[in-house]
Amino acid sequence: MVMIRVRSRDGLERVTIDNPRTTVSELKTQIEKQLKVPVSKQTLSKNQNLLLAKTPDDIRRFADVSNPQTLISSLGISHGSMIYLAYEGERTVAGLSGRTGRTVTPAGSFGRKMTMDDLIAKQMRVTRQEKPHCESVSFDRDAASSFQHYVNESLAFAVKRGGFMYGTVSGDGKVEVNFIYEPPQQGTEDNLILMRNPDEENIVEAISLGLGMRKVGFIFTQTIGQNKKGYTMSNSEILQAAELHGQSGLKQWITAVVKLEVNEDGGADIHFEAFQMSDMCVRLFKEGWFESNIKGDADPKLSRMKKDVVVGVKDTKDVDNCFFLVVVKIMDHQGPLSSTFPIENRNTPVTMKALKNHLDWTKSLPFVKRISDFHLLLFVARYLDISSDVPALAECVQAHTTVPEGYQLLIESMASAF
Repeated sequence: MVMIRVRSRDGLERVTIDNPRTTVSELKTQIEKQLKVPVSKQTLSKNQNLLLAKTPDDIRRFADVSNPQTLISSLGISHGSMIYLAYEGERTVAGLSGRTGRTVTPAGSFGRKMTMDDLIAKQMRVTRQEKPHCESVSFDRDAASSFQHYVNESLAFAVKRGGFMYGTVSGDGKVEVNFIYEPPQQGTEDNLILMRNPDEENIVEAISLGLGMRKVGFIFTQTIGQNKKGYTMSNSEILQAAELHGQSGLKQWITAVVKLEVNEDGGADIHFEAFQMSDMCVRLFKEGWFESNIKGDADPKLSRMKKDVVVGVKDTKDVDNCFFLVVVKIMDHQGPLSSTFPIENRNTPVTMKALKNHLDWTKSLPFVKRISDFHLLLFVARYLDISSDVPALAECVQAHTTVPEGYQLLIESMASAF
């Protein structure tokens, strides 16, 4: 006995045949007998795109399972295989997917309006994406060091921490990260809540624009407790990363993970890993396929879908998170900015004293070099006009030009007022 799975606009059904040396003609006859679709109305294919065809001409292009004398075994169709069926007309489906009999119209074909059942019937096939859209990602050494040092020394990798990466994307897809902005947030052992501040983020964007940079990714840490659970990214991390990737509108968007791992000598090493969320992952999130209400007993290695997706030859609602990750090569560089000024939204608030100390420590340098630090620019920008002063000051830093005397006097007076 051979069971063939048949997916049409009505969902998933099954046809059984007695002889594994069945021809295409005999398979169609069994489909007519068991599924009540006339042979003359059937189009079969191993290509799921058949279910997206809109017109009769589009459907006729799928001819891989059309020769009536061909053995289905020669087409790679065997027990458990999936084939796709398009047909004209109406039929009564008895008990499909646990539902009572109903009449089905060919919605989604020949220009008619698609129904929710048709959307479900199309299904999503989840496969691994082999190549990322970016060539590599390079981290500014100072920015990366400052981020991981705080997580290691102050948080001891006990709670999660995250930030947005800013930099550039070259024409050949190479991403450079030159600074990391850390928004207000609350981290626990397993979760990271970003408490976004639109006013502050508007200032960050103004600085970034003046520096000739843009938001290029999201970076977060995993805790020591998470490292014992055996996953690359958890289901909640997949959800957060997919949402941010989808919001970015950037094809080369990077998701970076920082973790503490035990080395061969029993010591601890800090590792950076970089990924892109796969195109399918972002699409599934945007179209609302992910189940966002994750229960406490759910396996963190699996992402739960609201409807079945196809993984390999299996229909399932649970997808291994690794299917959604595309590895990106990591490099490093020395960028144009320093990262010595105290960083925003950490445990210790940044004060005017920090500005005074920084200017005193760097007084031997040209003024433009003294303020070439994103975190300093963000601090002083709160006292400047976001539409004119902030971009102008950032442009001086970007071009390494002399800072206008008015800005220099303003910043020095802010520090001396402490």
